[in-house]
Amino acid sequence: MRMNGAQMLCQSLINEGVEVVFGYPGGAILPLYDVLPQYPQLRHILVRHEQGAAHAADGYARATGKAGVCFATSGPGACNLVTGIASAHLDSSPVIAITAQVARHFIGKDAFQEIDIIGITVPITKHNYQVSRVEDMAKVFKEAFHIATTGRPGPVLIDVPRDVFTDEAAFAYPARVNLAGYCPTVQGHPLQIKKAARLINEAKRPAIIAGRGVIISKAYQELKELAEKAQVPVVTTFLGISCFPESHVLSFGMLGVHGMAYANLAVDAADLIIAIGMRFDDRATAKVSGFAPHAQIIHIDIDPAEIGKNLKVSVPIVGDIKNVLQSLNKQIEGSGDRGQGSEDCQLPTGDCRLGWIRQIEEWRREHPSTVIRETEQLLPQYVIQKIHQVTAGRATIVTGVGQHQMWSAQHYCYDKPNSLISSGGLGTMGFELPAAVGAKVGLPDDCVWCVAGDGGFQMTVQELATIVQDDIAVKIAILNNGYLGMVRQWQEMFYGRRYVATPLSGPDFVKLAEAYGLPALRVRSKAEVIPAIQQAMDHPGPFLIDFVVEPEENVYPMVAPGAAITEMIESPVEKVEFGSKPRDISNL
Repeated sequence: MRMNGAQMLCQSLINEGVEVVFGYPGGAILPLYDVLPQYPQLRHILVRHEQGAAHAADGYARATGKAGVCFATSGPGACNLVTGIASAHLDSSPVIAITAQVARHFIGKDAFQEIDIIGITVPITKHNYQVSRVEDMAKVFKEAFHIATTGRPGPVLIDVPRDVFTDEAAFAYPARVNLAGYCPTVQGHPLQIKKAARLINEAKRPAIIAGRGVIISKAYQELKELAEKAQVPVVTTFLGISCFPESHVLSFGMLGVHGMAYANLAVDAADLIIAIGMRFDDRATAKVSGFAPHAQIIHIDIDPAEIGKNLKVSVPIVGDIKNVLQSLNKQIEGSGDRGQGSEDCQLPTGDCRLGWIRQIEEWRREHPSTVIRETEQLLPQYVIQKIHQVTAGRATIVTGVGQHQMWSAQHYCYDKPNSLISSGGLGTMGFELPAAVGAKVGLPDDCVWCVAGDGGFQMTVQELATIVQDDIAVKIAILNNGYLGMVRQWQEMFYGRRYVATPLSGPDFVKLAEAYGLPALRVRSKAEVIPAIQQAMDHPGPFLIDFVVEPEENVYPMVAPGAAITEMIESPVEKVEFGSKPRDISNL
C-alpha cells in the first residue's frame, strides 16, 4: 500500500499499539496533523506548551509501562521538548519524541525555525534518528520503539523533515528488529548469581536497597520473595518508592539525603548491601566515601554502565531484575534452613535475622522521622497524611520537585505498586501537572493526585486548560507556602537566612482554576483538610485545592552537602552526627 510519510508515521504508531499522543502543532509538522483525522484510533491531546507534551508522555509511560509519545514542530517546538526528554532519560522512561524539521533542501541553511535537534538531544536520548527518506519511516519506528522499551528504557527522538511527510512510497511494517549492535543482557550470569546467593546466605546484617529498576521490570513479587525468604530489611531509593509495600514488616522506607534516619543507619551498619535496580546516585549515598563502610555490595542492574560507576562492587550482576531475582531466589536459604526460629517473631517467615531487624526497629523508635509535630498551624506533612487517609493509599501520586516532593515521599504510605511518579534524576520543577495528565490518561480508572508546590505549579500552570478541554479528572493539591521552599530551606540552614529570590508571590489559585473552568477550594485550617479532599474525590472531574500551609516548615531528616548519610539534621534544633566517630556495631 502506498502512503505518504505522515500516513506512514500514524500507521506505525498504531502498529506499535499507541493510543494517545500529546502534542502541539506548528508549520513544519502541519502535514502530520493534516492526516490525523484519518486515524481516529490515535487520540491527540493538545497541550499548552511542548514541555507539557514531553512530561505528559513521560507520565503516561511511567504509569503504564508503555511508550509515551509526543509531537512538536521544528525549532522552538523541538527545543521546548528538551527538558522533558532529559527528565525521561535520567529516570529511564520510554518516550518517543517526534519532531518536525525544515524541508531537506533547507537543512543547514539557518532556515526559519531550523534547529539541529539531533545534535542537541544526543546526550539526553537513548538514541535518535532523522528520517531522510520516506522509505525508511517504518523501519525507523520499529527500531525506535524497540530501543525505547527494551533493556534500560529511555527516550528516542525521531526528527522528520517537512517534505518527508509528503513524499510517498510503499508501506510495509517490519515484523522484527535486526540491530546487531544492540543486544541488552537480560539473564544474569549463573556464576555471579551463585556468588550473590552465598553472600546473602552468610551475611549477618544484610540490607536490600531497591530502586526504580524493580518497578520497570515489574519484579514486585520477586523482591518480596527475596526479602521474606532471606529475612532481609528493605529500603528504597526515592524512585524505588512503591516497589515494595511500605506497610510490610520488612520495609524501612527511603534512604538518602531526605531519607528515614533508621534507613540510613541500617545501610551504614550493614555487612552486605543488595542493590537492585538503582544507581548509587548522590541523593541516595550522600558522601560516597562514607557510604556503607562495613558492607560488601551486590549490584544487580540491566545497564552495565551503572555497575561500579560510583561505588566498588563485590558481585556485579547484569540482567533484567525480574529474571535475576527469579534465579537468585532459588538459591536463597529460608529461615527454616538456618534453624533459628522464635515463637515471638512477627516476621513473615521466621527469625533467622531477628536481632538485626529488631535493631533497626529500635532505631526507628529512637529516630521517628515521620512524626508530625503538634501545632494548630496547617502543616504540609499533615495534608499529605490526610490525602493518604482519604484515598486509603490507593491513589497514584504525581509530584514536582522540592519540599512537597519529599513530604509526599515520606508521609504517604505506598503499598500499591508503581504509585509514586516524580522527576528524580533531573529534578524538574513543573513536571507534576503535565505528568499527572499523562498518568491519568494512561490509568483512566485510577485516582491520580497531582501534588505541587506553588513555585513548580506556576511553571506549567497552563496545562489546566488541557485538563479542562479533554476532561482529565486529575485531583490537584497545591502546598502553598509562598516560597520556593527547598531553596529557602537551604538559604535558612546554610546561607544565614538570606532569602534571596525565594519569597514567591502568585495568583489566587482558586480564582485561576475557576477562570480555567475547574472547581476549586482554599484550605487554611486542619479542620478543613479532610472535607476538602473528600469533596475533590467525590467530584467526577478535575478539582483543585489550594492548601495555604506554614511558610517556613522544613523537610527533615536532611543530610547537609558533603556529609555522610548518617550525619543527619533531624529537627530545627538538633543535629545528630553518627558519622563523626566510629560506632560499635560488633554486638549487632
